Amino acid sequence: MALDPVDLTSRLIACPSITPHEAGTLTLMTEWLEPMGFECHHLVSGERPDGPVENLIAIRKGAGNGPHLAFAGHVDVVPPGEGWDGDPFVPRIEDGQLIGRGATDMKGALGAFVAALDGWQQDKGTLSLLITGDEEGPAVHGTRAIVDWLEERSIGLDYCLIGEPSSQERLGDTVKNGRRGSVNVWLTLEGHQGHVAYPQLADNPLPKMARLVAALDAMELDEGTDMFQPSNLEFTAIGGGDGTTNVIPGKASAQFNIRFNDLQKGEDLVRRIEEMAEEIAPGTKVLAKISGEAFLTPEGKLTETLADAIEQEVGIRPRLSTGGGTSDGRFLHKLCPVAEFGLPNATMHKVGERAAVADIEKLSMIYRRCLEIFFA
Repeated sequence: MALDPVDLTSRLIACPSITPHEAGTLTLMTEWLEPMGFECHHLVSGERPDGPVENLIAIRKGAGNGPHLAFAGHVDVVPPGEGWDGDPFVPRIEDGQLIGRGATDMKGALGAFVAALDGWQQDKGTLSLLITGDEEGPAVHGTRAIVDWLEERSIGLDYCLIGEPSSQERLGDTVKNGRRGSVNVWLTLEGHQGHVAYPQLADNPLPKMARLVAALDAMELDEGTDMFQPSNLEFTAIGGGDGTTNVIPGKASAQFNIRFNDLQKGEDLVRRIEEMAEEIAPGTKVLAKISGEAFLTPEGKLTETLADAIEQEVGIRPRLSTGGGTSDGRFLHKLCPVAEFGLPNATMHKVGERAAVADIEKLSMIYRRCLEIFFA
């Protein structure tokens, strides 16, 4: 491979692509992919406040019939935060580590995959790269828009590999073949403000909200499955009043998140919450946003190909996992089987994010091996 995956990754890191801005990353990828025979489409979607978002769809077809494999990823990164030893968008190598925002999540995988393509001849089938600038943000006008673009043109996918940092302790130890779903919920209950000495003249919403919070916290959703941990509900904020000691507040609020497995559906969970709220604290307003449903890709050609490529390059066979947060797999799994494999994830979103140079190079070799197996 003539292209250096570490150099490509460094050039991507140097673009300050804080979500949802691509900051030149998609131009770079287009410059790399078009000479390899990819037809590149820049898709701009959405308006303020969540847009516009620029996405890249690159497609290359072989001469013969074969599968359509998509590699999906994102160029946007989370804000770097304070405390970096140097500029987070000026990549540098220290002690064998490439340091910079996005090194792990997930510009390292993008650089590795593009380098894996260099000099590789595709005789059959279709290969595409689906790259968004809106994965770390609202994820409204990113991969969702790409999926719509593909469906409008009746472009089907057979398999999708996402370059998210899936590895845990070492490169190659984990492939993610599913993700939990996620729903965020906001509760608001109106009362009547008044003086604490005259409760009969007020309507305190706090005790009602407290009872509802306790009931939701005690709710057991399920016991999990062989591939998923139990669904869990976690409160992230509870509020009411302004701290004044002699005023009964006129409003109480709470918010929480549910991460759920494939035994649950987002709409069913929201309906259950609404019923509980009406029973325990009548009048509570429930606002819910389902970020994505749980999905699971059964073991098959995609997971076996990844496992074989990893084993051939690093000598270990990965375990399958559905742990962690959500990913854009929640949109892509509607089109085809999805699996995620990328760098070790210990430093993603952290100050001083970094990836081992050797891991980026080896990841590129694994991706190359995967392509050779898929299109043999």
